[in-house]
Amino acid sequence: MENKSNVINKKELVKKLLKQEISAEDESELIEMLIDRPITIDVDKQEDSTLTTGEKLADKLSEIAGSWGFIIGFSAFIIIWIIINTAILNKASDPYPFVLLNLVLSCLASLQAPIIMMSQNRQAKKDSIRNQNDYQIDLKSELILERIHEEIQESLKNERQIIKLLKQLLDDDGEG
Repeated sequence: MENKSNVINKKELVKKLLKQEISAEDESELIEMLIDRPITIDVDKQEDSTLTTGEKLADKLSEIAGSWGFIIGFSAFIIIWIIINTAILNKASDPYPFVLLNLVLSCLASLQAPIIMMSQNRQAKKDSIRNQNDYQIDLKSELILERIHEEIQESLKNERQIIKLLKQLLDDDGEG
């Protein structure tokens, strides 16, 4: 129960931060939460661990179908098919205009397109997760840099006060 309220609290703090309606106390709390917790994730590892067999197969098919090797090999298959059915066989099983070849090509395209689209949709989801992760990292970096900047400003302020006090001490020693 406490974890759920902590998540809600974090969400509210981030919303306030994005709207620039955050108090110094809340900002400090948010910075501490973000700094203490690693937010980077390996999207590829996370995605690969949840892949189903069908998704792995779709990725592999997309990888193969989108390669030069596939294009060259399939072009060679078509040329060989045409040569066999026009020049070599006396009684061709698929004479010109190659209706069977067109049927095979149509079936291949009708099966291949949705599989490639499935793979692309998953890649888009992975890109979305990666973008969200990048945003969180950027936000964390910005908050850390802002905190460092404030600490440097405070250090400079303290340094100026020390220098001022040292000058006063030196001036007092020089008079006496």
